[in-house]
Amino acid sequence: MKEIRIHGRGGQGSVTMASILALSFFDDGNYCQAFPSFGSERTGAPVQAFARVSDKPIRTRHQIYNPDYVIVQDITLLKSVQVAYGLKDDGKLIINTESDIKNIMNKLNNVINESNVVLFPALKISMKILGKPIVNTTLLGAFSAISGEVSINSIKKEIENRFGSKVGKLNIDAAQAAYDYVKGDTSGF
Repeated sequence: MKEIRIHGRGGQGSVTMASILALSFFDDGNYCQAFPSFGSERTGAPVQAFARVSDKPIRTRHQIYNPDYVIVQDITLLKSVQVAYGLKDDGKLIINTESDIKNIMNKLNNVINESNVVLFPALKISMKILGKPIVNTTLLGAFSAISGEVSINSIKKEIENRFGSKVGKLNIDAAQAAYDYVKGDTSGF
């Protein structure tokens, strides 16, 4: 079983991201779950969403405390939330930022190994393609490329299912651009 924890702020689409991710895992032939955890349910408040995937039925229903992957949508969360808490030794912490790794490691108080941290400019790509600071679908494309756990085609299919053809097309383009960026195609960025 693989477990993913998503950190964001209310209104950034963390719950939507977990849902699309789980449905994409399902499209790839896996068992999956997606569920949120809210503190104060208001725009801008820190939120978490979770996804699980396995090739066998999933019986557990608790929050994810030892994730294989952590995705951070908002860099400002590093000041107030221990985003790396419980990350497995071989896990990946994917952070939406253009900051340098030394700065990020200082913000994380060096609690994890630098090799476990992946910095990704989701905001830059989202602004270019969507024209808005909405990074959830962009980060889904990046997650597909970084992890290899879910296919980009399933991600794109579920984005279209969720948002329809017009809004979905832009978000699919953002996910594909993120995927391509991770795979080495940085032209235009």
